[in-house]
Amino acid sequence: MNLIAVGIGGFFGSIFRYLIGRVIPLPSGFPLGTLVINLLGCLFLSWFFTITVKRTNINPNLKLAIGTGFTGAFTTFSTFSVETLNLVENHQITMAFIYLTLSILGGITLAWFGAKLAEYQSENQRRGVEK
Repeated sequence: MNLIAVGIGGFFGSIFRYLIGRVIPLPSGFPLGTLVINLLGCLFLSWFFTITVKRTNINPNLKLAIGTGFTGAFTTFSTFSVETLNLVENHQITMAFIYLTLSILGGITLAWFGAKLAEYQSENQRRGVEK
């Protein structure tokens, strides 16, 4: 059942990634689509795992489908690596450095923000229940 959950999530994550990649243009060779996709994935995965960590009523297969399957297929470290290498090989060193920096620092920042957002939402939900 775990494999099926991951496969179904992966199916939808890869399609969603493809569609977003098609909508976002490549300004002067800068891989904006992959950057946006990976940053959204960092934000979402951190939010999702933080919001669901203490909830026992969530089916573990659903967490696998969304966390590992969907988000794993949606984001792409390999494409990020190849695109960075392509920028370097095309002598676009400054652009490669910007892409690398935005990807790493932006990803960590958005993962932190996603966790904080989930904590804030959980706290507000607890306050609402207590009233």
